[in-house]
Amino acid sequence: MKKRKHTGLIWTIVIIAIIVIGGIVGFAHHRQTQSKTVTVGVVGLTNEQQKIWDQVNKTAQKKYGVTVKVKNFSDYNQPNKAVQNGDVDLNAFQHYAYLKSWNKANHGSLVAIGRTVIAPIRLYSKKYKSLKDLPDGATIAIPNDASNESRALYVLKNAGLITLKKGKGSLVTVADIKKNPKNLKIKELSAEQTARSLSDVDAAVVNNTYATPAGLGDKQTIYVEPLNSDSKQWINIIVAKKSDANKQAYKDVVKAFQTTQVKKLYQKYYGDTEKTAWDLKLK
Repeated sequence: MKKRKHTGLIWTIVIIAIIVIGGIVGFAHHRQTQSKTVTVGVVGLTNEQQKIWDQVNKTAQKKYGVTVKVKNFSDYNQPNKAVQNGDVDLNAFQHYAYLKSWNKANHGSLVAIGRTVIAPIRLYSKKYKSLKDLPDGATIAIPNDASNESRALYVLKNAGLITLKKGKGSLVTVADIKKNPKNLKIKELSAEQTARSLSDVDAAVVNNTYATPAGLGDKQTIYVEPLNSDSKQWINIIVAKKSDANKQAYKDVVKAFQTTQVKKLYQKYYGDTEKTAWDLKLK
């Protein structure tokens, strides 16, 4: 009788051990599965961009076992905060200069973990067909955030409309305009407002994020930003928290983005307006 009780006790212990071990393994598997889902914040998601991220997700799942989800934000102020706060894992909407400016202003610790594209921005007008048609005293709208304002001013400089003071570093403001022979009036607006302002101003420098949804294209373009050795700061990037930069799943998302399939989709949807930049050589 005692032997039967002893045997029963052993089996009870074995069963409990199996349940506990199974629970631990299941929990670990659940955590591992959860860690393989990476959410990427973007701004102004279009159908074309969704298809590109669908391809990234397809590659990431097939080659690395990582599921990529996209969360769309309405403006530039949100995605970096979302990464910093842990609301999303990564974001892909900004260039090096914007990230540097944001980190400085917000005491942030975000870092670039991979290049995506470079999108030459344009000077648009609904009133004039070319630069030479812009009248003296014309009003030009530009984005008012530090990095994109600087980029817009460099566009106006390269277009021959203004000159800038030397020795100011990569970021400049309207205070750094040295010569303005046409007495242009520079109107600083939030980036998302520049495209909407075209009915009220003579021309506007508009980021591609907002130009495409606004239906702006070659017809309204009077100048295109050139790509040269100074353009590195305008290359778009995938961004993570510094403490998370070496997570393998995040590196896998970058690898899934930097593929021939993604390059072909950019060529298909955007032609020369956006160029993949992970292998771009700037002269």
